[in-house]
Amino acid sequence: MPEQPSSPRRVSGPLVFIGVAVFAAIAALAVVALLVNIFERKQEARNPFYRVVELTDDTDDPAIWGKNFPLQYDGYKRTVDQVRTRYGGSEAVPRTPTNADPRSVVAQSRLEADPRLKIMWAGYAFSKDFREERGHAYMLEDQMFTERQQVTKQPGACIHCHASVYVPYKKMGNGDLMKGFEQMNHLPYVEARKHVTHPVACIDCHDPSTMQLRVTRPGFLEGIRALKASQGTPDYDPNTMATRQEMRAFVCGQCHVEYYFQGPEKRLVYPWAKGIRIENILDYYDEVKQSDWVHAETGAGVLKAQHPEFEMWNQGIHARSGVTCPDCHMPYMRSGALKISDHHVRSPVLNINRACQTCHHWPEEELKARVEVIQDRVFALRNRAMDALIALITDIKAARGAGKPDADLDLPRGLQRRAQFMLDFVEAENSTGFHAPEEAERILAESIDFARQGQLALRGVAVPGIKTDQVTRPEVSRPAARQP
Repeated sequence: MPEQPSSPRRVSGPLVFIGVAVFAAIAALAVVALLVNIFERKQEARNPFYRVVELTDDTDDPAIWGKNFPLQYDGYKRTVDQVRTRYGGSEAVPRTPTNADPRSVVAQSRLEADPRLKIMWAGYAFSKDFREERGHAYMLEDQMFTERQQVTKQPGACIHCHASVYVPYKKMGNGDLMKGFEQMNHLPYVEARKHVTHPVACIDCHDPSTMQLRVTRPGFLEGIRALKASQGTPDYDPNTMATRQEMRAFVCGQCHVEYYFQGPEKRLVYPWAKGIRIENILDYYDEVKQSDWVHAETGAGVLKAQHPEFEMWNQGIHARSGVTCPDCHMPYMRSGALKISDHHVRSPVLNINRACQTCHHWPEEELKARVEVIQDRVFALRNRAMDALIALITDIKAARGAGKPDADLDLPRGLQRRAQFMLDFVEAENSTGFHAPEEAERILAESIDFARQGQLALRGVAVPGIKTDQVTRPEVSRPAARQP
């Protein structure tokens, strides 16, 4: 008989039970492990740092803060990097240290790259030394040893944006920040320098007990109060009235702004009482009759723009879209379960993946090319504005040398003042127009026009719409700009 196939063996009931039990146990352990992991990560997020040391409102040494925040401190220390982009950053230039300047490395000279700057700033300290900006780590050192310190007596007001001043101001004012600010303003720089130790530090932007952002620079506190008052909001205090996203711009805007030194006491003032656009600032300077120096070649009372990144950013598409400085220059990064701001403050072009691609879903090469196209165009227009200004300065100098009376030079000098400040506003703003491309190009176009109108005025050609006593153009209707 053919052999019958054997029937499949059935698994006995106890073995099935044991298998199910083992599987259930393994699944339960996996679920428990997952829940424990989630709980641990939530606890880490709730307590994002280990309190190794106690921080007080007098702890200004960033290395001490770094014991509690090692990741942020590691980024902060990396601001010593010198990596150049096409129009920004600085390359290390070796130099031989001297007794007056012990630095063995400096940033490249902008004056050597473009000698026309010496003519624009003739008679002013910037015509002697002006270099590319280095990172925050060098902000105090480079201010101390610039050759500008040798050719003029800079005031202690310069310390306001080149050092960690919150604690020194409080100590000098016996606990009163504003009084300390007032006292340090009029000290000679070398005396004020003795009161500060660190470049910008953690305490300048963070409350040590809550880590919340805060504004500590008196110049900004007064400036933003004046600006908001001009918009109908009196007694504005950013530390109690600003949103968190506004604060993310304000903490950088404490220093990256236009300013001037008022009166013989050299009081630092942000010129925002009439508004934050360049025309508002010029109107303010005209009203208070502010001139930073008399131009050595033309005799014009002129102005030196500082670093108006905050003002220019406010006119751009990123500001209108609610994107602030840290979103691009200190983008969020992941380290394990932690999400922190990258304190390696640098150009977004050097960090496109996290700085740009969060919002702009295009290849890095495409985004970098877009940035450089904008900057190329602004820089080309900047060069044309520079040529126009130098031509005007040359003509005024020649007319002055030929004995033309001052009364006939008043209007050309006034036009030089306006053309020069508008050009310098874009020149000193460290994005080469990227923060607000249309605004930068508009300002440069007006600078060119003012310079050419000045040349016409020298030749006796009537300049339509230009007033001798107040060098302004007729009002042009423009859409309202976003204000902070």
